[in-house]
Amino acid sequence: MQVRRRSTLWFLLPVAFNVLGGIVAYFAIRDDDPKKARSCLFLGIVLAAIPILLFVVPVLVGITILPHFMPKIPMQHMNYI
Repeated sequence: MQVRRRSTLWFLLPVAFNVLGGIVAYFAIRDDDPKKARSCLFLGIVLAAIPILLFVVPVLVGITILPHFMPKIPMQHMNYI
């Protein structure tokens, strides 16, 4: 089987469309350049995971740490109408 080199412009699909672009690039060039196809798919997955890690992880860590740093409010003097 002869491997045909594909353009590096295929990497723009995962950069622009994350996982979806990586999947499209993978299926488009997998027969001609399997190494580049896997790289496009991996790039799409990584670029999709970065915002998730930058947002979800700090939120989850903040939720778990927050109760330890909340000031204790005494409840005995609260009057209800």
